[in-house]
Amino acid sequence: MKFSVQMCVYNGDDVKYFEEAVQSILQQSLLPDEVVLVVDGPIRQKLDVLVQQYARLPLFKVFRLPVNQGLGYARCFGLEHCRYDYVAIMDADDVSVPDRFFRQMQCFVQDDQLCAVGGNIQEVYPDGTLAGRRLVPELNADIYDYLRRRCPFNHMTVMFCKKSVIAAGGYLDWYYNEDYYLWIRMALQKCKFYNLPAVLVRAHVDAATYQRRGGWRYFCSECALQKFMYRHGIISIYRFGVNVFLRFCLQVLFPNSIRKYIFRKFARD
Repeated sequence: MKFSVQMCVYNGDDVKYFEEAVQSILQQSLLPDEVVLVVDGPIRQKLDVLVQQYARLPLFKVFRLPVNQGLGYARCFGLEHCRYDYVAIMDADDVSVPDRFFRQMQCFVQDDQLCAVGGNIQEVYPDGTLAGRRLVPELNADIYDYLRRRCPFNHMTVMFCKKSVIAAGGYLDWYYNEDYYLWIRMALQKCKFYNLPAVLVRAHVDAATYQRRGGWRYFCSECALQKFMYRHGIISIYRFGVNVFLRFCLQVLFPNSIRKYIFRKFARD
């Protein structure tokens, strides 16, 4: 059972984090059969030097988009160029634990009905101190229940069956919620999900992480997702109202400092 790794990089990515992310792929106990790297628009020289180095490795297939198209489009483009039916997602600023791919492929070998396998993340501040863990539900029924309230996967940990993602429509543009929108559509297709009860990725966070999770545009994106779930019978009118109210408070009313506190206190372990 061969698998691909799909990764995107753009001009705003940190050079050091990008190098650490790629090295965590190359140091896996189970190496992928290919790494599809999409360069989303022009990038600065230091990043480009690294990309050129990796492009010389037989494992890598590098594709360059002439202008920045955004993560949703870049993911979709990269997925189209993955040769194998199992695809692991990697972010350009996160580090996978050494046995991540091995453990995920074991899940697919043991259960050929699985469509996506994720896991937990350990969040790390720029100075290296630990910020907390985002734990997600393990079993399929619990994931479906959690999806009605919040995104049930840590996207940077997910490995999925490509044909299941394509059958659900693939990655589609949805402001900062391309992944959540994908899991919802896969749930409508009755896909089977699983999350390993272990940390699979170390994710970098900073003050901008919480700023991106607030503001009117982000709220409108989340609100539209709630409407989509309500229209398709995933959530009730009561759950729709609760979800929208909580998001309005967190993303519009509260300043970034309070938003950060709430995430750290109630949404992380």
